[in-house]
Amino acid sequence: MHNGDARLAQDVAVLAAMAEQMAEYLDSDVLHWPAPRGGMPTLTLGGYLLREHRLLALREQLTAEQQAQVDAAVAAFNQALADRVVRSEAKAHRELEARLRQWEEYLKDMDRGTFDRASNYDTAVETRAMIAALMNRLSLPPYRLEARPQQHLATLDTRLQGRWQPGDFVWPAEWAAAYPRGNHWWLYGAPRVSEERH
Repeated sequence: MHNGDARLAQDVAVLAAMAEQMAEYLDSDVLHWPAPRGGMPTLTLGGYLLREHRLLALREQLTAEQQAQVDAAVAAFNQALADRVVRSEAKAHRELEARLRQWEEYLKDMDRGTFDRASNYDTAVETRAMIAALMNRLSLPPYRLEARPQQHLATLDTRLQGRWQPGDFVWPAEWAAAYPRGNHWWLYGAPRVSEERH
């Protein structure tokens, strides 16, 4: 099994577990809900949406059983949101602001020269992918994406582009179809390392 396939199988399990607890999560005031099961990431809207996007885009790579699990998870998620439009919009905006701050800190470290290529850009950029997933969801009715996070992201993207080195897709090659280069340029390459250390 390819690394990408193994990670997609893990995504299916995580998506199902997150969808199961989504209603309870949305009713709570916490941003990071404890991991649904041992070894899984904490539950957030961004974490769920990141996986939903990937699994729906790469549906043909899943087994029939996995496809059924994804369909059930998406249905449960949509039902949880349908009953909680205002809460889910508020929580999505809260997480979006937190993810933007997290991404900005990473870029500041990059500017300071406090990291090198061993700093796992392929892992750090998951935050940028969650930002995209949250913004995509907030762009759909009945939600409304505020202007401020869009402006913040544009500023951060400009900063990253200033030292961008185009290259290969940073995640498993099997996933590239879910992330076209045009909209996801930040997954095709890596930032140049600063020569200067502060």
